[in-house]
Amino acid sequence: MAVVVWIVEGTWPACVDAARTHTPASADVVLLHVTGYDAPAAAHGAYAGLLGRGHRDRDPGTGIQTVAAESGHALLRAAAERLGRPSTGREATGRVEREVVAAADSADLLIVARDGHRDRLGPKSLGPATRFVVDHAPCPVLLVWPGTAPDLTTIPPPPPAPPHHH
Repeated sequence: MAVVVWIVEGTWPACVDAARTHTPASADVVLLHVTGYDAPAAAHGAYAGLLGRGHRDRDPGTGIQTVAAESGHALLRAAAERLGRPSTGREATGRVEREVVAAADSADLLIVARDGHRDRLGPKSLGPATRFVVDHAPCPVLLVWPGTAPDLTTIPPPPPAPPHHH
């Protein structure tokens, strides 16, 4: 069984715990961390726009890219330690949601965490990237709460019934 666990800052422990609980010890587990293009690109763009393009050595985008990669490595190390069984760490860079979907292409299971509102049940419990991944994953998806799930009473009431026409 091939399992991909999407490792994201803040929600990764719930995903790793789900992998431990819901997959056999013999599963081939890939811990996936994706660094998006957006943060370094925004810093590059802001720097170039403010100060011109002649000072690459002082461009903060390069530093942000390095910090993001180091942060990703640290998250993957922590996730592997928490999993407590053999796994493969995988770093990707790109459009986060598309990298996750691509990584799940040959997987039997993809484990992701809800990353939106955590105070009530409903579609807003998924952020845009996670919604894309859930909608486009080419394999079954195990969607976990990064903490205790909200109570069922947080489900909004159903819409009013349409009027009866006789």
